[in-house]
Amino acid sequence: MLNTQTLVNNFTRVIVNPIIALLFALGLLLFAWGIIEFLIGLNASGDSDKKESGKRHMLWGIIGMFIMISAWAIIKFIDSSIGSNALG
Repeated sequence: MLNTQTLVNNFTRVIVNPIIALLFALGLLLFAWGIIEFLIGLNASGDSDKKESGKRHMLWGIIGMFIMISAWAIIKFIDSSIGSNALG
């Protein structure tokens, strides 16, 4: 029978970590798309909408990655506080 610590370890390893990694990857993808969009806007003559859209995508990508790193750090802090060591 599984005890609580094993259940929390498995839940964190199997569900939480992949979700955080996926959302971080989406934030990174959004940031990269913003860079591409911004560079296209620089080359397009008078198309400031592309530049502004690229800036917004880069900003939201950075915010998303920051949130995912913060969530991982909070989970790691709680994990080390209770001593389960689910995150390795």
